Amino acid sequence: MHPAVIVVDMLKDSLNDNSKMAKEARKIINPINNLLREARKLSLPIIFACDSFLLGDFIFKGRMKPYAIRGTEGAEVIDELEREKDDIILPKRRFSAFFKTDLDQTLRLFDVDTVAVCGIATNFCVLATVFDALSLDFSAIIIEDCCAAHKKEAHQTTINNYKHHALFPLLRVMNSHDFLDEVKSDN
Repeated sequence: MHPAVIVVDMLKDSLNDNSKMAKEARKIINPINNLLREARKLSLPIIFACDSFLLGDFIFKGRMKPYAIRGTEGAEVIDELEREKDDIILPKRRFSAFFKTDLDQTLRLFDVDTVAVCGIATNFCVLATVFDALSLDFSAIIIEDCCAAHKKEAHQTTINNYKHHALFPLLRVMNSHDFLDEVKSDN
């Protein structure tokens, strides 16, 4: 396994006091930081996939209110997450980190065959990224202790749906410790 870690949408607008996501998302900051520290020790590529919308984007034509507008502070990764100069910041305008971005090309540059996806929301952008990874022939791992949704139940339902899925072992659900142990044993 040659994995990369993709951190999805841990942004200032998503974790501010007005966000429905903030309460649950704040709980995964420390686990994500622990994952990132250990991933860096293993020289894994780390990619922060960040909503970066334009004000008139299609997704704002429904109930969703504008947030994470490109060029604003709200579209930046939260300060509480530890970043390094070699980390990649990947702006995205849709739910999947792959859709109309250069993520596929970037992962292939680093000979990645597996993506370990964490962040928010488990049942939305994390899942969209996982399915697009599979569509592009990458194995995918949902890092369950480093993901959150607006409600615990939404997160847990998604995790339960894919924990023993027919796509196993191409799609797996793992906690961060088991993922890191597996990467270490492969090296």
